[in-house]
Amino acid sequence: MTTTISSIQADVPSTPFSRHIPKVVQQTLDEQRLVGTVVLVAHRGELIYQQAAGWADRELACPMTLNTIFRLASVSKPIIAVATLVLVAQGRLSLDGNISHWLPEFQPRLADGTEVQISVRQLLSHTAGLGYRFFETDGHGLYAQAGVSDGMDASGITLDENLRRLASVPLLYQPGTAWGYSLAIDVLGALIARVHGTPLAQAVHQLVTAPLGMADTGFVVDDPRRVATAYVNDTPQPHRLHEGETVSPFEGAVGITYSPARIFDAEAFPSGGAGMAGTALNFLHLLETLRQGGCALVPDALIGEMGRDQTGGLELPNAPGFGFGLGFSVLRDPCLAGSPESPGTWRWGGAYGHAWFVDGVRGLSVVAFTNTLYEGMSGRFVTELRDAVYQALEETK
Repeated sequence: MTTTISSIQADVPSTPFSRHIPKVVQQTLDEQRLVGTVVLVAHRGELIYQQAAGWADRELACPMTLNTIFRLASVSKPIIAVATLVLVAQGRLSLDGNISHWLPEFQPRLADGTEVQISVRQLLSHTAGLGYRFFETDGHGLYAQAGVSDGMDASGITLDENLRRLASVPLLYQPGTAWGYSLAIDVLGALIARVHGTPLAQAVHQLVTAPLGMADTGFVVDDPRRVATAYVNDTPQPHRLHEGETVSPFEGAVGITYSPARIFDAEAFPSGGAGMAGTALNFLHLLETLRQGGCALVPDALIGEMGRDQTGGLELPNAPGFGFGLGFSVLRDPCLAGSPESPGTWRWGGAYGHAWFVDGVRGLSVVAFTNTLYEGMSGRFVTELRDAVYQALEETK
């Protein structure tokens, strides 16, 4: 089947963005590294480029559209971070307070049994000592033995039960002394629900998505026809992600067990770190709201904290030049990272095949959602698209 590409701005006069970005997208589709994508670029508060390309479902010949809904995976983390900071702004949470004040039943300890204190800030910045099951080297790791869910499988358990299992596993390090990507945002989800006094989905709706008009973003999708089919990079072309399929994003790690059907199951526990779905346009609106500041939901001072490296100079694995803020990575050293992005750029992605970044210095927000893992999260496409954006930006001067 021939891959099609459509530029939503076909009737708009040619710009550097409309010249450079489609070349990258078309090449990636031609080489069958992606099945479909939505790319959005906002500059200084204006949506200057938008493109839906390829297939939302290749076998059914359903084209990608700007309104296609994607399983967000870790793209949900900044949404949960904003919900947390709304509660902080309301005085109902403290960034540096011990979370046991609100979640007394969640009491993980160090390997020697030492009790610890974990703060909201440490959860948001992944310095709390927690981990992910998918990082373990085989199926016999401590998280696997405890039956901990990473939030993307069909576990059949509740959020409270997952936290109970998580708390039974020793922490990997004393909170605040190291950095490790983790289930911390799932813990924050339980914390938000407890403080807000409603189920997490309702809390996030009331705190973030409803006030921002993100009508297509939530924990359950009612219309499967709008959701992009998930694919896995393969030879000669990506294959459909199977229910229960395990795919590792990192060499030496056991990998993530996926349930594409999970997003349609209202009984699945709401995973703050990986369980939401939404459109690229909804997510761009969230990013632009934060970048522009003056947000009624989150004061500028707290947005500043989100974009400040919270790690104390710790290095992120396989990410030279990057630190981590409250909900996403923060670029410390563009030279070390080999990136044209400005210092302080926010960046992260999602395991279903997504990447995004916000360069506040240049007034730039870029969202690229795809339905192909892991090319859309960490493959060549991510770097090639970034470079095309900055090449176009230079030509607009």
